Amino acid sequence: MLRAGRLWGLSPGVAPATLRLLREKRGGASLRGARRVSTSWSPVGAAFNVKAQPQRLELFGERRGLFGVPELSSPEGFHVAQEKALRQTEFLVERACAIPPGPQTVCIFDQLSDALCKVADLADFVKIAHPDPAYREAAEEACRNIGTMVEKLNTNVDLYQSLQKLLADEKLMASLDPETRKVAELFMFDFEISGIHLDEEKRQKAVDLNVKILDLSSTFIMRSHFPNKIDKHLLPGYIHYNFECEGEHLLVNNLYAESSDDLVREVAYKVFLYPSLDQLNCLDELLSSRDLLAKLVGYSTYAHRALQGTIAKSPEVVTQFLEKLSEKLSERTMKDFEMMKEMKMKINPQNATFMPWDHPYYSGVIRAERYNIEPSLYCPFFSLGACMEGLNLLFHQLLGISLYVEQPEEGELWCEDVRKLAVVHETEGLLGYIYCDFFQRADKPHQDCHFTIRGGRLKENGEYQLPIVVLMLNLPHSTNNVPPLLTPGMLENLFHEMGHAMHSMLGRTRYQHVTGTRCSTDFAEVPSILMEFFASDYRVVNQFAKHYQTGQPLPKNMVSRLCESKKVCAAADMQLQVFYAALDQIYHGKHPLKRSTTDILKETQEKFYGLPYVPNTAWQLRFSHLVGYGAKYYSYLMSRAVASMVWKECFMQDPFNRAMGERYRREMLAHGGGKEPMLMVQGMLQKRPSIEDFVGALVSDLDLDFETYFMDS
Repeated sequence: MLRAGRLWGLSPGVAPATLRLLREKRGGASLRGARRVSTSWSPVGAAFNVKAQPQRLELFGERRGLFGVPELSSPEGFHVAQEKALRQTEFLVERACAIPPGPQTVCIFDQLSDALCKVADLADFVKIAHPDPAYREAAEEACRNIGTMVEKLNTNVDLYQSLQKLLADEKLMASLDPETRKVAELFMFDFEISGIHLDEEKRQKAVDLNVKILDLSSTFIMRSHFPNKIDKHLLPGYIHYNFECEGEHLLVNNLYAESSDDLVREVAYKVFLYPSLDQLNCLDELLSSRDLLAKLVGYSTYAHRALQGTIAKSPEVVTQFLEKLSEKLSERTMKDFEMMKEMKMKINPQNATFMPWDHPYYSGVIRAERYNIEPSLYCPFFSLGACMEGLNLLFHQLLGISLYVEQPEEGELWCEDVRKLAVVHETEGLLGYIYCDFFQRADKPHQDCHFTIRGGRLKENGEYQLPIVVLMLNLPHSTNNVPPLLTPGMLENLFHEMGHAMHSMLGRTRYQHVTGTRCSTDFAEVPSILMEFFASDYRVVNQFAKHYQTGQPLPKNMVSRLCESKKVCAAADMQLQVFYAALDQIYHGKHPLKRSTTDILKETQEKFYGLPYVPNTAWQLRFSHLVGYGAKYYSYLMSRAVASMVWKECFMQDPFNRAMGERYRREMLAHGGGKEPMLMVQGMLQKRPSIEDFVGALVSDLDLDFETYFMDS
């Protein structure tokens, strides 16, 4: 999962947690000679299988701050860092407005972005991940203050006009290199979706709408996680223990999808999804406010605004993609539902009707019965150190990159079990740093995420500002001389997040505004999903998966079973994602909506899913992704299609092919968000894929490997 954004042209009032950091583009510039090798680097594998040593104490030296930022040696340093950034911002704004339009205009805008992002990105991470409440509060305050500055920039007409003069000069624009032109256009897009080009009255209306949307978004997300309660006397006593008790009521705070008791799942589904009038009104107001804002700034729908600069480009293309995919999945999905229904009848013949709350559970039952994939059988082969060494080997073979553990300075880390990785190219030297916050701890968010802490960019003195990122996982600690052992799911997540990290390290853009993962949503997941294909390939896994005690390699048939198990009921799982994506498109399409959001849900579920709508439920009120991925929920399916095509056409024959690895870096990773995403895909595949190609790639991934299937049967 990505946690990074662009921090500019967000409309006034945009939540600091989702500030969209100014995009940055590839800079074509190489490092000024290879960076020197550090004597503090050590091999990556062993370092992750042992507990971290306490940071060295510098008795006579200066204590470093978080991520090496001197000001952040204490929580109060956030105030110092933000004030420094705000002073720099004021200076750069004056400079941008004073100089004649030209390439330097774009450079100054990017410096503005960089100055704000260095504080906002770092604070965005610290406010949710630092174990010290004082640091979290200081970071939260910094986010608010940087957000206030962003609001001022969004409404600074002089600043806007300095960029407008550049874009209005056709001859000058034609003289710019493609990346600078692209970044200038992205800055202008960010300005104009905030309404700055409108007259004063409409501009104020846009500001007010943005503030309203921010408040509604925060409220919707918060309420989407609220539990519902039911009088406990309405339920059989034997299931009470499954739920938290509050006086005479039972609290239901999720769908209990993994419960083996059909009644528990049914109760959870009906109670948790029971509609709240306040939440229904909140969603209606959020969707209508987004539509009003989109129309105000010149778009026919919110979806048309949101899909600018994506692979899909328009909601019409997204709808075509989803409808064609649904059509191709339909027969397979029905077979999956029949298979799950038979399993339910076998286990519970008294209640064999197959309902939406049964899908996640019975697909898991079939998977476990057909393939012996108990995670505990795999964990001994996936020690964290072995998995990290596997990644190291793969990156070295594909890209000439090695990972080294670097000893941090005192005060640089927020928790002693965080590891700092130096990413080093065999000829270019040091490319950047990855901080690995991998282990469970109290109050740590349970999401696996990639955070951009500092974006790469070409600095004014010709040096390259090295990118810094954090990968956050929730892995078990080592215990009793047993190293941290990963389940297959944890291994896949590790590879996935490391795909994001490599995108950040190798997105060597000139401008911070489009660095690394700051690209279109439907392209951003391609590098991470592609890494999942590598994690499922026996040739790759065989390089590192050894039993932590005996050294025995993981048997090939165990890898094959694991891969094939993922295809069980996968058509139905994908169909569910198509339903969610289609619903998202309709909600953000033409307004006013013809029916209530619940009626639209019912109709869309029948068309795109196949299982019946359950009366008096409103799943859309728990669909928190409507906030962060409004009109873009299709992106994961699109990214998976692209990743599948890249895997099959470029790496499936030889996952260690260095020539393909270099092409992958050159065509897809190096540009960040500074090149049209479809052009990057086209450069990698050596052809421009069609909607039919995307659909075909996703559907073909569902086909079983019959050799494996019959061998294990």
